[in-house]
Amino acid sequence: MMNPWLDHPDIHHAVAALKDGGVIAYPTEGVWGLGCLPENEAAVLRILALKQRPVEKGLILVAARQDQVMPWLAPVTEAAQRQLAASWPGPNTWLIPHNGSVPPWITGQHPKLAVRVSDHPVVQALCELTASALVSTSANPQGLPAAMDAAEVTAYFSMGIDALAPGAVGARGRPSLIRDLETGAEIRA
Repeated sequence: MMNPWLDHPDIHHAVAALKDGGVIAYPTEGVWGLGCLPENEAAVLRILALKQRPVEKGLILVAARQDQVMPWLAPVTEAAQRQLAASWPGPNTWLIPHNGSVPPWITGQHPKLAVRVSDHPVVQALCELTASALVSTSANPQGLPAAMDAAEVTAYFSMGIDALAPGAVGARGRPSLIRDLETGAEIRA
C-alpha cells in the first residue's frame, strides 16, 4: 500500500528543511519528536541546545527500513537479526553495537547506537524522501513532558525549528521502548 504522506506538501517542506540542514518536529508512534539528518553536526547541536540536553547522553536514529541504519551497525548474529525483524517496524528502539563510523554527536558517550525502524507513516515518509535515517528525540526541553501535539511543539519551540511535519502521534502515548540487543535489558519501558 502506498504511503499517502509521500505526496503531502508539508512533508516535502519538512524534507527540504532537513536537506538544507534544518531541524524539524514530527509525530512518531508515541510523542512528537525533533529531528535532523544525523550527519549534520550543526543541526544535531541545535537540537541538543533546544532540549538543553548534553551531547554525552546520545540520540536515537529512526528509519523507515532496517537497511537505512545497518551501515552504522556492527555485525549482529542471526538470532539478533531475527529479534530485530520481529520487533520492527514499530515503537521498539534497540541499543546495538556500532561499527565506529557513527558521529560522536549521535552516540554521545555510549558504545552502542540507539536505532528504531518506525511504523509511523509520517516518519517513514520523511526517511524515504530524504533517503536517510533521522535523529529522533522527544520534542520537549529536558525535564518537561514530551509534546503530544503540534500546539505543544509550537509552545516549546516556536522559534527553534525550521519545519513542522503534519500528522498526529500514534496510539502508544509515550516514548518508544528501549532495550539492549546484547543483554535484553529494558532501558526504558
